[in-house]
Amino acid sequence: MADLLTGLEPDRPADTPPSENAPLADRLRPRTLAEVVGQDHVTGPEGAIGRMVAAGRLSSIILWGPPGTGKTTIARLLADAVDLRFVAISAVFSGVADLKKAFADAREHARIGKRTLLFVDEIHRFNRAQQDGFLPFVEDGTVTLVGATTENPSFELNAALLSRAQVLILHRLDRAALEQLLDRAEAEMARPLPLDTPARDALVASADGDGRFLLNQVETLYSVALDAPLEPAGLSAFLQRRVAVYDKDREGHYNLISALHKSIRGSDPQAALYYLARMLTAGEEPLFVLRRLTRAAVEDIGLADPQALVQCIAAKDTYDFLGSPEGELAIAQACLYLATAPKSNAAYKAQKAAWKVAKETGSLMPPDNILNAPTKLMRDIGYGKGYAYDHDREDGFSGANYWPADLPPQRFYDPTERGFEKRLSERMAWWDERRGRVDE
Repeated sequence: MADLLTGLEPDRPADTPPSENAPLADRLRPRTLAEVVGQDHVTGPEGAIGRMVAAGRLSSIILWGPPGTGKTTIARLLADAVDLRFVAISAVFSGVADLKKAFADAREHARIGKRTLLFVDEIHRFNRAQQDGFLPFVEDGTVTLVGATTENPSFELNAALLSRAQVLILHRLDRAALEQLLDRAEAEMARPLPLDTPARDALVASADGDGRFLLNQVETLYSVALDAPLEPAGLSAFLQRRVAVYDKDREGHYNLISALHKSIRGSDPQAALYYLARMLTAGEEPLFVLRRLTRAAVEDIGLADPQALVQCIAAKDTYDFLGSPEGELAIAQACLYLATAPKSNAAYKAQKAAWKVAKETGSLMPPDNILNAPTKLMRDIGYGKGYAYDHDREDGFSGANYWPADLPPQRFYDPTERGFEKRLSERMAWWDERRGRVDE
């Protein structure tokens, strides 16, 4: 309990076997990186972590991924793989005093030749000033920082900290990875799960990529003696949680969500509502459906109807507020709104095109005239010189150039003539005419 309250986890080697009374998830925790499931793109021989371990040198990294995907486990195994002292801090329970102690201890160990891997769980919960406090200790090698976050690092972490760490994305565990965890659980318990095949499939689907959640549910199943294997309905009642019921070939889960998405894209509200009903009455997690509806709103509707995204977020909030079954009406309303909305993937294509060019030209400076000049030196070298303040013009438009000198103006976004994008197309044509150029 003391360790929990201070946020500091004692240094326990990754290969130390847990006690027999430890939770199942802890007993099944991988003891080598090769045992980590579902993250071969980073832990495999060709992945970033695999290459670091092979070289015997570990740089600071940020592990970004959903809950239950192995962030803590990977950090501990990394320390063991390159012979670093492992110290874990949770940003939920730790403060400045804990950080100072961790850094001081790391310096003391460095004096005797033992370097420290400092694992910071939920690192995004530290404020900007606390994040800045890591910088000198990362730069001088006092600690190798491994941060874990479920939030987008671009929004939640300081740019200075991000520039000193490599961001690695962990994936939600797929069905194959979750099945591996079930196999390991059955081997550990020396008996099969008390489930029939459809119920086993439903259990995997209900985990929604979270390995820790899956193993906790498995441990609950093993905690009692059952007279016969459970069917999906019995599993749902036993766990007090709705679980999805799908085909024995395990493709039903993905087939139905694909059918729902494509029915929305194809503007068939009747079919979309049917597939939504199929999923929710089968016990699919509503939040899983809401995530796909939101994706459809930004991918297939976009600015043809900006309210589509608003409807999805409102449906999610309504479901959180009302729960089932009342909140499912909000999900149905969002589904029908999306299916009947004008469609456009122009924003989706624009994003992909812009990202591609940004990766190819990421070092180009913006033109001097649109750079801020808060100091005399900046003004002297031309920052802000000649900036045209658009609001000073009668029509609120200056027609100035905003592109780097070595990058000609690009055209990523081409709105359609459907829905609200028709108005956006007219605005952009009006601006282009006043700029005195015709975009290709």
